[in-house]
Amino acid sequence: MSAEYDLTDSYIPDFDSRWSELTGDESQPDPSDAFVFKFHSVDEQLGPDQRWSTWLDVERGSRGPEPRPSWVVTEQAAIDTELGVLKTGKEADVFLVERAVDAIGDNPGRSVLMAAKRYRTEEHRSFHRSTAYVEGRRIRNSRDSRAMQKKTAHGRSVAAGQWAGAEWGALCQLWKAGVPVPYPVQVDGTELLMEFIDDGEGGAAPRLAQVRPSKELLGQYFEQVRHGMRELARAGLAHGDLSPYNILAQGDRIVMIDLPQVIDIVGNPKGMDFLLRDCHNMATWFTSRGLDVDDQELFADLLTMVF
Repeated sequence: MSAEYDLTDSYIPDFDSRWSELTGDESQPDPSDAFVFKFHSVDEQLGPDQRWSTWLDVERGSRGPEPRPSWVVTEQAAIDTELGVLKTGKEADVFLVERAVDAIGDNPGRSVLMAAKRYRTEEHRSFHRSTAYVEGRRIRNSRDSRAMQKKTAHGRSVAAGQWAGAEWGALCQLWKAGVPVPYPVQVDGTELLMEFIDDGEGGAAPRLAQVRPSKELLGQYFEQVRHGMRELARAGLAHGDLSPYNILAQGDRIVMIDLPQVIDIVGNPKGMDFLLRDCHNMATWFTSRGLDVDDQELFADLLTMVF
């Protein structure tokens, strides 16, 4: 090796002495500045109503559509805490869940309330939806299809997951289309996590059937309902079970909920019947509150969006 490339100590540059020359900084560098580690203890003991966030445990397609709202907590260090029951239904129960992550270093703590809808398996339901809702749907996995027909334990589990998956798919599609529905956060088997629609005071927003809006607000509600139904129809869909009990009133905003049975208007042989029934249910309620709404006119308006 020539002297030009000799790497003995006498040829190693003294960077400490040349620091000011190289950087223009008269202060002396402290090598430890580049290696500062800060450790924060984390209590890994979870309570009986807690679990680690399942956000990264589910497949990418089982997480909410983008662009995601800023309130969605995606940190793996987040903890889910079950706070109580929001609603007990015939086929599913809805729980209030807080997903929170503590402040770590320079990262601030964050938390959000969500609604966790958990579908029961068939043997634990007190209600069985008509097969008319699922006409036109297909199960890709032949094993699952046979298990559902034989009503085995696996088949009952698949059926429950099918309803959760159907509502998940509907919420994702409709949220992206601008329909007033809760933002779907994630789905994991028979559990669907979604935006919690509150009343502005920490409680759950009331159902439309429970409110007595002013005449002006009643008109605003109807226009929002009609807009939502039109966007559904534009996508070739009908809610299939729309009523004032499946719509939340959050201040001056309405939100449609309970969508596992969304109907393909054209693909389902009874699609038109379901659409007309949705129109009749909503027209009847608004008329009873003093706003004259004709279900046939509403039905005809929606058909222009379908065809």
